[in-house]
Amino acid sequence: MRRAIEAGVKVIEHGNLLDEDTLRLMAEKGIWLSGQMLVDSTEAMDPKRREKRKPVIEGQRIVWPMAKRLGVKLAWGTDFLFEPELNEEQNAYLLRLKPFFTPAELLRLATHDNAQLLALSGPRTPYEGRLGVVEHGALADLVLVNGNPLADIDLIGDPARNFSVIMKDGVIVKGAP
Repeated sequence: MRRAIEAGVKVIEHGNLLDEDTLRLMAEKGIWLSGQMLVDSTEAMDPKRREKRKPVIEGQRIVWPMAKRLGVKLAWGTDFLFEPELNEEQNAYLLRLKPFFTPAELLRLATHDNAQLLALSGPRTPYEGRLGVVEHGALADLVLVNGNPLADIDLIGDPARNFSVIMKDGVIVKGAP
């Protein structure tokens, strides 16, 4: 990862095994860390795979708070592309970061901060306009939550029940206008 950083990458994906010196370098160079919280190994998992995953699972509990403390630019992602049956659980996976972030930080991480990372795509971006902000001319998907996620972040874990209105690309796709 250090070689990639020295070669000029803008983001490190996952990074569960990053050490403090590398995270400090990332913070100094303004390099993003896009991570996720993987599920602990299950009993059904092959024992060799479970053992191989163990340092990665343990590392994510170390890397997130250390990166935050050191001022690394953070984004949140998933590999659900490869496990589409988990799409409905995506927000619940974000909630696994509750030990390290406030509700406001979690919401910002998954919206504004991710949008700032996507903006690095430059001319290859599929989005024309500003992302991650609510302002005239920006691209914004808006969600009306039944309750206050700043007071109860667990509300986002059940979007089918708690998201009463969803607007995508300026069009309401769930709920009444």
